[in-house]
Amino acid sequence: MITHPTYIYDIAAIREDFPILHQYHHDAVPLIYLDSAASSQKPYQVIEAIQHYYQTYNANVHRGIHKLSEEATQAYEGVRKKVRNFINAGSRREIIFTRGTTEGTNLVAQTWGRNFLKPGDVILSTVMEHHANIVPWQLLSEQIGVKVMYIPILPNGTLDLAAYERILRENPVKLVTVAHVSNVLGTINPVADMAVKAHDAGALILVDAAQSAPHLPLDVQAIDADFLVFSSHKMVGPTGIGVLYGKRDILEKMPPWMGGGDMIATVTLEGSTWNDLPYKFEAGTPSIAEAIGFGAAIDYLSAIGMDKIHAQEQQMTAYLLERLSEVPGVTVFGPEADKKSAVAAFVVEGAHAHDVAQLLDAEGIAVRAGHHCAMPLHTELGVSATSRASFYLYNTYDEVDVLIEALYTVQRTLR
Repeated sequence: MITHPTYIYDIAAIREDFPILHQYHHDAVPLIYLDSAASSQKPYQVIEAIQHYYQTYNANVHRGIHKLSEEATQAYEGVRKKVRNFINAGSRREIIFTRGTTEGTNLVAQTWGRNFLKPGDVILSTVMEHHANIVPWQLLSEQIGVKVMYIPILPNGTLDLAAYERILRENPVKLVTVAHVSNVLGTINPVADMAVKAHDAGALILVDAAQSAPHLPLDVQAIDADFLVFSSHKMVGPTGIGVLYGKRDILEKMPPWMGGGDMIATVTLEGSTWNDLPYKFEAGTPSIAEAIGFGAAIDYLSAIGMDKIHAQEQQMTAYLLERLSEVPGVTVFGPEADKKSAVAAFVVEGAHAHDVAQLLDAEGIAVRAGHHCAMPLHTELGVSATSRASFYLYNTYDEVDVLIEALYTVQRTLR
């Protein structure tokens, strides 16, 4: 009998909070959801918070003096305070609500980038980035002539930090933009140390925290990030809302990106002036219900404790990698467990990743297959696609065991 590590928190109680986990896949086998890196599941607390808003105080925010609007505004702005505390920002004015990580990155590119960079300046990204932290900078390169360079990775799936320092020394780098955690390799990058080196070289740093905000304690002041972006839907919250954090002095200098209601101070036919932070970057009716659900998600994670979630997932990752190593013909990409988050991208010898995912789905196991919006990384790895099992606070060691047995089934089927 396989011995499992002990759980750091009450996993059974956690799983009771997630209604979607208690269903049968294809009406035949229990669902095992291993695709949280794409989008996490939602607990009752988040679902009910959204429902309560729509049923009891649904109204637009900031613009009404009636009771419903005031209640909605108080709830909406209360979430901004929760986000500030969650990431230890210095001011609520540094918290910009966006539709997600992608929009936050594009906002920085199209406001800060287009106004403070010039042809020949360098934006330094990495080979392991999600497309959302590559394409916006390529677009900016086409628009104003900046150069985009990339930090390579080492064979163990970590960043080549010596190359990073060399690129900083030899090039006019103005912005370093890096994933805190790789959505494919799971690599946890040393963003605080990278920020020190970026600042010493006269560059700003943007941290893509889409894959770290759900799993690790975040402290933007300790990291000394100039910008940081993340999404609600990967951290047990709803889709359609995320956060751009920026240092206040930088945000104050940046022009707005979109024009419309709420981001203005005055409008005449001859011209307009802009609202204070954070509203300068929040044009139009915001995602109110989604923000309220996001706030409930932050409450949920905070009640458990991000340190406990991280510690439990470190145990889960170590157990997962150990079990995967037992399966012949399976190659896992990325570093050892102590250097990565709860994700394993792998290939099965002689099988395409999509076939593996489809056969796992028949066993009730939901994983993702493809390039995971990281085509350059897969090119670097020498594979066109991987299967990816990603875990979160509600997954169990038993589910790892089922995955391993299912991989043996996959191999027998494909033979």
